[in-house]
Amino acid sequence: MTSCSTVRGRTGRGAVRAVACVAALVALAAGCRNDSAPAWGYPELGATVGSLSRALEEGCAGRAPERCAEDLDQLDALAERAFAEVLEHRLLDDGYVAARNQVDRAREIRLAAAEEARSRRDPYYLPLGRAVAAEQLAYRHLLAALEKVRTAPPPGDGAQPV
Repeated sequence: MTSCSTVRGRTGRGAVRAVACVAALVALAAGCRNDSAPAWGYPELGATVGSLSRALEEGCAGRAPERCAEDLDQLDALAERAFAEVLEHRLLDDGYVAARNQVDRAREIRLAAAEEARSRRDPYYLPLGRAVAAEQLAYRHLLAALEKVRTAPPPGDGAQPV
């Protein structure tokens, strides 16, 4: 095997060797990539995260806790869609699971507080307001976990040999 440094200034066979050396180096540097790996960035998950973020910001702006609670109920469909996409791409990690559990616990507390507020007929019931704020915070943590999972490179960066 000849080295690439011996082809200096030669034409014909030397140029062919130089091209072959460059092609071999490029092939070694690139390696075989697993083309079935999803595109890094996961555009569907990014769109869902964006929708969830907008719905969270727009849903409770200046509203009574009771009305805000209704908006939070609608966020669950978006969170479920994000969960399905996370599972589809096998992106589940401990941070996401913890954030999702935090949302579920906050929702349970909010639903109990909403029931108490209805029985008292008080849409501004203080524990309901606190529960709504806690659920909003839990959704923000979920958004941060989703963004972290979405922007992390695929396992092995998609470079496993086929």
